[in-house]
Amino acid sequence: MCRIGSIKSKVPVHPSKALHLMLPQQEGHDNSGFAMVMQDLYGTFSNYKDKPLLSMACTQRGNQMVEEYMDAHNFVQLAEWIPIPNKQPNLDIQAMPYYVFRNYDFPEHYNELSEEEKQNLLLDTRLALRKMLEDANEGFVYSFWPDVLTLKEIGDPRDIATYFHLWDDHGGLMAKNIVVQCRQNTNYDIVRYAAHPFFLQGYTLCANGENTFYTKNKEFQKSLHRGYIGFESDSQCFLYTLHYVLHELKWPINYYKHVITPLPFEEIEEREDKEVLKAIRQSLAHLEINGPNTIIATLPDNRMITCCDSKKLRPVVLGQDDNMIAISSEVCGLNEIMPNRDREKDIYPNEREVIVIDNELEVQRWKQ
Repeated sequence: MCRIGSIKSKVPVHPSKALHLMLPQQEGHDNSGFAMVMQDLYGTFSNYKDKPLLSMACTQRGNQMVEEYMDAHNFVQLAEWIPIPNKQPNLDIQAMPYYVFRNYDFPEHYNELSEEEKQNLLLDTRLALRKMLEDANEGFVYSFWPDVLTLKEIGDPRDIATYFHLWDDHGGLMAKNIVVQCRQNTNYDIVRYAAHPFFLQGYTLCANGENTFYTKNKEFQKSLHRGYIGFESDSQCFLYTLHYVLHELKWPINYYKHVITPLPFEEIEEREDKEVLKAIRQSLAHLEINGPNTIIATLPDNRMITCCDSKKLRPVVLGQDDNMIAISSEVCGLNEIMPNRDREKDIYPNEREVIVIDNELEVQRWKQ
């Protein structure tokens, strides 16, 4: 069973509420995974929203290696949250010795540089830390970005939540936007990097489905950007395309759908923007996906989006009340977290539609 979901609220939302959206309903614990990305943080990190936050799981030696690297590159530590786990017996979790979430200030000589140069520094630093820990087999680095926290773990999602005290309303770990996925009873081993969602330079994305164009996407994306690495999951292709279309090409969000699920040529010929759409099909054909898939994503400006591919065999539903919007790949997820919502207002996007949620919880429906 696999469910994906995300929450957006006018008020800080404790991650335990997000987890209710995702908890599996079946028994079994083998080859399971959990991951979440929290953006627009409150609680412990509320005073450092403009400072990059490093998220990693590592050994003691790995932590020392990272500290030495950051010190040598003139990053100044500002704040830190190291969770104290619940190590009760019989929890199904492949725990790492240490989980570190640490805010840094930029090196002083970077303060006068452009935003793009700072973003490149954070990307290059994360890639260097990841390679360093991977080569030494001492840990995993997930994200290094302002106002973003990433947690990934292997095991039963319910036990993972218990281990990290995510059920406890302690007020330290809070966020406005949460994207989370639980996976259970798969037929292959899940490595931590493969756990959804994925994050890159302010873009978060998780997907539910299969991408039969995975190899075609991957080989093309490797040539597009130094940050497109790993490919532990076919769903990473969707994130890298989202980043490429919006961040690198700087196109509007509506073109993302045209890249991953282009219209048939006969329909393109009837459009006023047919020259643009034909150019997309001709130049970016290797970024098309083939599903069925459901995609949920958060953008650097904290807007959320969801869409399906053209087969639309994976459900996705959006529910809302006065203070919160939740997106889930199954309606039972919404029923858990928002049982009292007006269900007649639920939105089921069709295969030609993109849903965009802004920071005022206004829902826009863009039709391809």
